[in-house]
Amino acid sequence: MASIQIFRSHLKTPFLFLLIIEAGVAFAMVYSANFIRFYADGLDLSAAFDDLQGSAIVVSLVTSICILSTGLYVGKLREGMAGVLIRIALSLVMSSVVVVLVFYLFPDLSQGRGVLAIAYIQTFFIIGTIRVVFFELVDTSTFKSKVLVYGAGSEAAYIDRVLRRKSDRRGFQITGYILLDGEECEIDQNKLVSIDSNLLDYVLENQIDEIVITASVTRNEPKLDELLECKLNGVSLLDIVSFFEREAGQIRIDIVSPGWFVTSDGFKQSRLRDFFKRAFDLLVSAIILIVTLPIQLAVIFAILIEDGLRAPIIYRQKRTGAHGKCFNVYKYRSMSSDAEKAGEAIWASKGDSRVTKIGNFLRKYRLDELPQTINVIKGDMSFVGPRPERPEFVQELAAQIPYYKERHLVKPGLTGWAQLNYPYGSSIKDAYQKQIYDMYYVKNHSLFLDCLILLQTVEVVLFGKGGR
Repeated sequence: MASIQIFRSHLKTPFLFLLIIEAGVAFAMVYSANFIRFYADGLDLSAAFDDLQGSAIVVSLVTSICILSTGLYVGKLREGMAGVLIRIALSLVMSSVVVVLVFYLFPDLSQGRGVLAIAYIQTFFIIGTIRVVFFELVDTSTFKSKVLVYGAGSEAAYIDRVLRRKSDRRGFQITGYILLDGEECEIDQNKLVSIDSNLLDYVLENQIDEIVITASVTRNEPKLDELLECKLNGVSLLDIVSFFEREAGQIRIDIVSPGWFVTSDGFKQSRLRDFFKRAFDLLVSAIILIVTLPIQLAVIFAILIEDGLRAPIIYRQKRTGAHGKCFNVYKYRSMSSDAEKAGEAIWASKGDSRVTKIGNFLRKYRLDELPQTINVIKGDMSFVGPRPERPEFVQELAAQIPYYKERHLVKPGLTGWAQLNYPYGSSIKDAYQKQIYDMYYVKNHSLFLDCLILLQTVEVVLFGKGGR
């Protein structure tokens, strides 16, 4: 599956094409619905169709954003077809609500309820059919890059160990592994390939698209020469860390070297970038505060009912921010008031007895974190970034997790790349796995990536994904 990079974000080409096709379907169904609705009345539709473009664009754009927000353009989606259809239906319901609101604000674009109902019903069945066909094709070799792994040692073993599911391999097909001289094999012997001829001849004969290099060959002149020959003949070469970055959205801190950080692109900072990031944070925070105001009032009321009128509502906790600077983070209290009465920082765990009944619900749907919009407005946090950790844990984690302090190069966020890809962390092991995703964000952060993360966070909230 070919990938393209937009503002440092790797997007799978088939899913990008799918988005364009489904946007086109939503656009066309506005015209189709008007034809079905008014054809029997004998109206002159040619003149009416000239005025539909604006309405069709609104429906198409909003529908695409809603489908994106429910995770249906994520290559790693593991839902069965029934789950996909439920997500499509939910997306279209969300889209219809937003579209009606837009039409209310801009009456010139408005379409009748009957037309919209017909348009969305048609869109559901057509997109559902497209999805069935798409998932039949996307897991075949048609859209996959043929990859030859240059090495069969411990680094190569990460591919089979980490990217083991079918959904993880929608972008590529491993044709085999080459065992290098002096390398201890850690790959299934059946997956090894023996090359009797020149490497380039083998690559061309087997139509290999890419060679992933998993071991250093800079000190082995013959091996370096044959790789260079492949490179000069148009074969793509990629080191294993960059391969995981592209295919999994991870920086594998367990195998990366400092030299890779030095030579790779990314980690860019500028005042202009900071300005737009800050403007984005303020805009999104204001919108979230307004939209969630009824929800937040309900949360406050629920906490008071469960714990009494004198119970604290907001919980303040010291966290580590950008460049190691500490600040107080605000959350709706989800634990009992004496959760840490001994004064010792304790990891939250699954089924934690300290969590209240209301707190369980708040934590599952991340509603306890809504007050952090105040932290964003104050400038302590950004809306998107690595989750801030407690200073007591930071020292411990930095001692055990490579490059942990580098996550503080950017402001912490209310949501982030790790939150989309890994469940709630409650141990050093979890923090290690989340760091793999956080380093990807720190390296590749952009306003475009922030928007993608923000949209996909809707899926986290709607489906209680990863909450604890």
